[in-house]
Amino acid sequence: MAIFIMSDSQSRYSIIQCLTQTKLEIISAKSQLDADITQKKQSVDEAKEALKDWEATIKSENDRQKREAQRNIDKLGRDAKNAAERKKIKEDTYDKKIQAIDKALEQIQKISETAPSTN
Repeated sequence: MAIFIMSDSQSRYSIIQCLTQTKLEIISAKSQLDADITQKKQSVDEAKEALKDWEATIKSENDRQKREAQRNIDKLGRDAKNAAERKKIKEDTYDKKIQAIDKALEQIQKISETAPSTN
């Protein structure tokens, strides 16, 4: 009878051990579900943060390009203004040269009118 009780005891111990092991595996699997959800939520949060970073980078790049374009517009505006000022100076210079030529032509014409002709 002692042998039977021992094997009965061992049999219960094996069953308890097996059930306990199964219970631990189920608990572990159950906690893994929570870990999986936590990891997926973390992935979503990381993706949202990456999107924010991307948007900030794009905005920064757009702002930089806009400032660069504005500087270019300002430079072109200054160049146009300077060209207009140079045009005025050149026109004045050309007008003075034309006046000098006209004066020379008038003098030549007066000389021609008063000088005897060689024909």
